[in-house]
Amino acid sequence: MITAEQLQPIILPPPVSNWPPAPGWWVLCLLLLLCIAAYVLLRTRRQQTQATPTTDPLRTSALEQLHALHKPYGGEQAGPWLQHINKLLKRLCASRYPDSASHTLSGRQWLTFLDSRCPAAGLSRWMILVQGAYQPDCRLDDKSITQLQQSIEIWINKHV
Repeated sequence: MITAEQLQPIILPPPVSNWPPAPGWWVLCLLLLLCIAAYVLLRTRRQQTQATPTTDPLRTSALEQLHALHKPYGGEQAGPWLQHINKLLKRLCASRYPDSASHTLSGRQWLTFLDSRCPAAGLSRWMILVQGAYQPDCRLDDKSITQLQQSIEIWINKHV
């Protein structure tokens, strides 16, 4: 029988170092860095293109016409203002969607058509836009005028 004193001491292997990594890890690291750089580059370009929208002459002209209209603040007759807005929107739709026959639409169908092109504007809730021009005494409060103006601006900015 062999005793503990007769055994040779245990020889441990040298410690295995994690550095430097194997060549495959270098390639994987390089690919990861390239993917990150490509992602950053694409995101930066996307942000730049979104930050600098192209200036469309039709949009600019439409917004200028909208701002030039006399708003019926203070209880003035709103019918003519609403008529001008409708004419402006009809012209824009005729130029952007010539095959849609939008010029034949009226009432709720017209507002639904506008909302189908830009739901963010929420023009279908403004029935006064299509009815106000035909009412004998159509007056709007200042808050409604401002809100309708903002909705039209949203529609023009996002749609045209």
